[in-house]
Amino acid sequence: MKFNLIHRDKLSNKLSASGKHKHDHTHRFSLRIQRDIKRVTGLIHRLSNANTSGVDDYKMVESFGSDVVSGMDQGSGEYFIRLGVGSPPRKQYVVIDSGSDIVWVQCQPCKLCYKQSDPVFNPAQSASYSGVSCSSSVCSRIQNSGCSHADRCRYEVLYSDGSYTKGNLAFETITIGGTVVRNVAMGCGHSNQGMFVGAAGLLGLGGGSMSFVGQLGGQTGGAFSYCLVSRGSGTPGSLVFGREAMPVGAAWINLVRSPRAPSFYYIGLMGLGVGGVRVPLPEGVFDLTGSGDGGVVMDTGTAVTRFPTTAYQAFRDSFLTQTANLPRASGVLIFDTCYNLAGFGSVRVPTVSFYFTDGPILTLPAKNFLIPIDEAGTFCFAFAPSSSGLSIIGNIQQEGIQISIDGSNGFVGFGPNIC
Repeated sequence: MKFNLIHRDKLSNKLSASGKHKHDHTHRFSLRIQRDIKRVTGLIHRLSNANTSGVDDYKMVESFGSDVVSGMDQGSGEYFIRLGVGSPPRKQYVVIDSGSDIVWVQCQPCKLCYKQSDPVFNPAQSASYSGVSCSSSVCSRIQNSGCSHADRCRYEVLYSDGSYTKGNLAFETITIGGTVVRNVAMGCGHSNQGMFVGAAGLLGLGGGSMSFVGQLGGQTGGAFSYCLVSRGSGTPGSLVFGREAMPVGAAWINLVRSPRAPSFYYIGLMGLGVGGVRVPLPEGVFDLTGSGDGGVVMDTGTAVTRFPTTAYQAFRDSFLTQTANLPRASGVLIFDTCYNLAGFGSVRVPTVSFYFTDGPILTLPAKNFLIPIDEAGTFCFAFAPSSSGLSIIGNIQQEGIQISIDGSNGFVGFGPNIC
């Protein structure tokens, strides 16, 4: 199965009522960073509370895929795909989230629904919709699931930014291009609120059994690959499921498992480089401890990569030393290292690299670490310090690079293709 991926801003622009900020890069970027701060706070909160369910915080086949467009935030990520829900399939944009283990869409009747780009899905018009009973083993896999008077399993997910979705758990058919996937357990949300603007819901791609990847199971071997579209690109990225999605020639590293947080995709990172020179870092600063603290998570829903403060400061200082010839600008939002590049046709900057525990080195293109903040020529070093020991590789650093997850065999691959 193959999906197209698109960026969030494409849909949010379409939904802009006044059009006031439609082409305002500064405004859109500021909103993105505000969402990002809430996203990171949420991830740290989930880990600090040792949520071992593989699902977000709760209150009560052959290869296939599609394009990817940019998307959301907390519990929703920054990138969208388009798929069909029900029989006949109703086209819907949903957010992809590698840190979540639930699939859901807004449903009629809506007690409370936010604005989305497509008509809200009506289960009464789908021949394949089937409610999950309270006695079903699927219902028992949802933490703190409830039960309605009609013996229907109810779910309720509260994200840490205050966004939420509530409704009934159901089995439904998902259509991706020409591929039909039947009996997908998904939430049919009748009461939903939060920062989801545009998308109909969420496609969880985490490592737990209730995620879309987990439900496909042996059909795809727990394998999928994605390329996140670069900012401002007119072409879509892609998301492909199946063993055939695993590319030949990728740089493979081991996937690290955390019993404390089975939803997340941890990787082993041992160092950082600037200009081809290793940055001196405290020993073990990126290690995942036996108690589940620290570690490095790959996350599609976080935009800006975070490192523990000591590692970030050493990394930043090395970059500053090698860019001393560039004019500085004041810090912006969460960024403390910015440059005034107005009037420059081009600039030379040092390379930035990740040194993985298993040997491979990933060297980022300049657009993945020195990014435009406004339309006046301000560019910032796109990393930030973390308030905890957790490191997060965000989607800005992942953009344009083919990333593959082989969950069954425990590997993560980078490249060889770009998008």
